[in-house]
Amino acid sequence: MTFNALAGHHTAQAAAPAVSREWTAVQGVAVFLVFLLISIIPLLTHPLPPLEDYANHVSRMYVIADGGHTPALGKYYEIDWELLPNLMMDLVVPQIARFVNVYLASQLFTVATFVLIMSGTFALNRALFQRWSVLPLIAFPLLYNYVFLVGVMNYFFGIGLALWGLAAWVALRERPWPARYAISALFGVALFFCHLFSLGVYGLGLLAFELWFAVSVERSSLLVRTVRFCCAGLPFLPLIPLLTGSSTWSHAQDWEWDSLGKIDGLIYAVETYSDIVAFVLTACVVVAAIWAARHKILKFHPFLLALLIVGGVIYMAMPRVLFASYLADQRLPIAIVFMAVACFRIELRQEFIRRLFLLGTMALLGARVAEVDIAWANSSDATLEMKESMRKIQKGSKILVAYTDSNMPNEVQHLGLVHAATLAIMERSALITTAFTTKGKQIMHVRPEYRKLVDTEDGVPPTIDQLVLDSVGRSPDDSSYWHDWIDKYDYVYVLFTDEDSDNPAPDKLKTLYEGENFQLYHVIRPGMDPNELNPPKSAKSVKLPAAPVKPAAAEVAAVPGAVVPGAVVPPAAAIPAAAAVPVMAKP
Repeated sequence: MTFNALAGHHTAQAAAPAVSREWTAVQGVAVFLVFLLISIIPLLTHPLPPLEDYANHVSRMYVIADGGHTPALGKYYEIDWELLPNLMMDLVVPQIARFVNVYLASQLFTVATFVLIMSGTFALNRALFQRWSVLPLIAFPLLYNYVFLVGVMNYFFGIGLALWGLAAWVALRERPWPARYAISALFGVALFFCHLFSLGVYGLGLLAFELWFAVSVERSSLLVRTVRFCCAGLPFLPLIPLLTGSSTWSHAQDWEWDSLGKIDGLIYAVETYSDIVAFVLTACVVVAAIWAARHKILKFHPFLLALLIVGGVIYMAMPRVLFASYLADQRLPIAIVFMAVACFRIELRQEFIRRLFLLGTMALLGARVAEVDIAWANSSDATLEMKESMRKIQKGSKILVAYTDSNMPNEVQHLGLVHAATLAIMERSALITTAFTTKGKQIMHVRPEYRKLVDTEDGVPPTIDQLVLDSVGRSPDDSSYWHDWIDKYDYVYVLFTDEDSDNPAPDKLKTLYEGENFQLYHVIRPGMDPNELNPPKSAKSVKLPAAPVKPAAAEVAAVPGAVVPGAVVPPAAAIPAAAAVPVMAKP
């Protein structure tokens, strides 16, 4: 039995029945833009969204955009350009930062990611059904999901490109093969530089589509169908030497499969901060889909069945860690969801049904946006406190990041704090032990003379108990980068502390700042007088004009000298003089 028989529908190549136009082109574009503007409200109101890896990425963009003009940064960091399957943000954002500050440049990149994903979903839907539909609007609330909150920016940008690449392949499937293969090769190269897993998403989509096409559409001999099916992978062949020739290939042995968490990966596609909101959104979509199917106005393309089967098999086989990158399998479902949404169409011939669909979909989007915006506003206090604490750090210092214990809190609200300390790269031109500087994964590296002071494996920071043991000569691991930390670092950030957490080593650490979930200490080296360890004079802070303060952060922002998210910009050498905003005075 073919996929078409299972679906009970004609193929995409069959002529669509003549129906009255449901939407004019102007109406369709207007609706898309309205939904897009609503969806990016949290991005516009939070120049530094509390995504787990986001602060680390923005700090790297700052160093790249600086171009070595800041001596303190050049002392610690170097940019080694090479062909890596994780470069898109590094290529795009620093170029935008030549005209605007690095926070706005990163915001624009994120907005472009949203545009690519949603427009790609519409384009794939159009290629499958040969007519435009507004049904992909239901995917807008899914732009915010748990995987996005982790901050895998290049991967999400690549999802959008993969959707467009698959749409181009479907649209050109009955055209002469040279153009289709050439365009596919171009998308493959672009996706390679986005993220290796994004390229995998594109390959998954092509595999599912060609499998469906060979089984249900092709009428040639089995040999011919097999050859054409295999030839669909030809555009990927030039990418093999790119991968094996890159330093990323050195992580090929760094993989780990885990059966636990497969269900969580499915949940991550719809969940952000509130389980209740995720459940309500899912329930509303399911109930509406059942109602629409019963009234025979909801149809799905038979390619959906092939996509779910292929995607399901690959998802179960995918390891949790691949090429030393975590969440390798759990980030896949959200990409499949966007492709799956494109496989549906709905007939909205009645005015009442059209209005009901728009209002209902907009209500779902509004609920998700409100959920995220409120959560980000509540999380902004931690970012404000972190940036405020950095005013007590001498410029050009070396900073060690530690955790209270080995288990990071499970609360998603704490994700923004994980790499917030890397903001000191921008604020104080500091060396941070948790900056992303892994060979084969990033182009920003720590200079050789300081490389042994930082984590070059993207591991977990030490706990404060481990530091205390190390300080008295009882460290269980003398080979760790933080061994003999008292002689190596100037400051220590301890993350995920409680309000009543005491100084764990008063004779070796002087408390400089106590935040709600972190503490900043000055390292007391032998012979130092703690009373002489005074922080630098207060630095001036300037608000970014495009960064309105959220109500939840208003009280903190009202404190004299408080720093508002988005207040740091690239050095004047990295952006035009008209756009440069001096943020922090030299100590």
